[in-house]
Amino acid sequence: MKTNLIGLPIKESEKIVTELNVLLSNFQVYYQNLRGVHWNIRGKRFFDLHVKFEELYNDAQLKIDLIAERVLTIGGKPLHTFEDYIANNKLTIGQNISNDEKAVQLVVESLSGLLQIERMILDKSGEINDEGTNAMMSDFIAEQEKTIWMMNAWLEESL
Repeated sequence: MKTNLIGLPIKESEKIVTELNVLLSNFQVYYQNLRGVHWNIRGKRFFDLHVKFEELYNDAQLKIDLIAERVLTIGGKPLHTFEDYIANNKLTIGQNISNDEKAVQLVVESLSGLLQIERMILDKSGEINDEGTNAMMSDFIAEQEKTIWMMNAWLEESL
């Protein structure tokens, strides 16, 4: 079996690169959704949500870079065009959302979609002992599960 420079099987690593690029694309859409709700949020919860959405998009931007660097580390090339992002997108694209509950629901829905992709990558990377990808996916999953819990707690309070 041929391996790459970090000892992972080349053929299987190429499959993980493909899935990481799907995740990268979906993270870019998530990031843009967050920018949109950050810019457009209105109402009595503006100040709290405006800051929270900025926190989330800054975090998403860091994760986007980590995903792209992981793609490079295992021998691939990260996607970088909007055309590629849209072609690989599985998330709802939020447009002109200014209502607080709709904005938070979009975040929860987007994170749930990212979790599905990340868990699938975690399974595939585990099969080839790709600990670098495993660790990244595990970290992302734990953080996003907590964010979903917090956002759902906020939604319950606001009903």
